[in-house]
Amino acid sequence: MFAPDVVGTTVDYLVPFAAGGALELAVGSGRIAIPLAERGVRVHGIDIAPAVLEQLHGKPGGERVTTTLGDYTTTTVRASFSLVYLVWNSLSNVTTQDGQVAAFANAAAHLEPGGSFVVEMFVPQLRRLPPGQDFVPFDVTPEHLGFDEYDVLTQRLVSHHYWPARGKQGSGEFRYAWPSELDLMARLAGMQLSERWAGWRRELFTAESDSHVSVWTRA
Repeated sequence: MFAPDVVGTTVDYLVPFAAGGALELAVGSGRIAIPLAERGVRVHGIDIAPAVLEQLHGKPGGERVTTTLGDYTTTTVRASFSLVYLVWNSLSNVTTQDGQVAAFANAAAHLEPGGSFVVEMFVPQLRRLPPGQDFVPFDVTPEHLGFDEYDVLTQRLVSHHYWPARGKQGSGEFRYAWPSELDLMARLAGMQLSERWAGWRRELFTAESDSHVSVWTRA
């Protein structure tokens, strides 16, 4: 995710939407915010973790990004933007539907009329689940084993990671949502879908795509 071509492609996509400034929800350590700011964009970021905001401001260029500590589903800043964005599946870190609906509403509240909310999100791989099975492998290599555990009743999933050589393991809980569900959340917040792609290079989104970049525009 930190590879220069990945970051560069993401920033190239976002810049045309950001003439009126950009707000990144879950800004983290500034992987996208700092290079976006270096392109001359006014960037503000919200994040719930003080430690990662400290990392952001300790990086070269971090002084270009203004930040606010808080939960991005409810925290507000006194500014409006032509772009609000969420990258790298960060919306799935909000593990309730109500919370995800609130994220869309908060994004819309910070947008200028005609502004855009851009989200990068995975597509649930439920087609790979045979009857009676809850686990889908997403990475199986000698260095790393990754399995997603799905609960189709609650739309929760737990990503399990194992690094055999290092003797380490970890898990994270998420909530998945279909693109159509996100479209409805956007409509509730007064936004309409304007474009959807399979990636930042505007690859065609199809039934086989495992991720999407979607843009909703405030009326």
